[in-house]
Amino acid sequence: MALDQSFVGRAYPPTAPYEVGREKIREFAEAVGDANPVYTDTEAAKALGHPDVIAPPTFVFSITFKAAGQVIEDPQLGLDYSRVVHGDQKFAYARPVRAGDRLTVTSTIEAIKSMAGNDILDIRGEVHDEAGEHVVTAWTKLVARAAEEA
Repeated sequence: MALDQSFVGRAYPPTAPYEVGREKIREFAEAVGDANPVYTDTEAAKALGHPDVIAPPTFVFSITFKAAGQVIEDPQLGLDYSRVVHGDQKFAYARPVRAGDRLTVTSTIEAIKSMAGNDILDIRGEVHDEAGEHVVTAWTKLVARAAEEA
């Protein structure tokens, strides 16, 4: 069954603040195989004008995807998550994510489409720091595959 188009534009409450830690950044950089020293060495980051280590560009996915859980788990939306695959991801940064940031995410359903029985859901996550300044916008595309015919 197709997702309800009336959910387009629905925004969910901001998440609780997530404090970005140096160790989490280091672990993420190691996991994705990125040895750039700005992710692990405070002095290397400061040499490039950052106040502390910064996170790799895709680090914020772990925060924004967790926030998108509010959309995914909304019983009124009726998304069957057992049929979902991750379709796409993109980011638009105002500034890098830094160690010590306390970030909140507000998720909004940006689009719902149906194609060949599949539901395609676009979720926009607006990430702000503790001062309310915009840090990054993340777009997540989820595809709920059509149910197989019996």
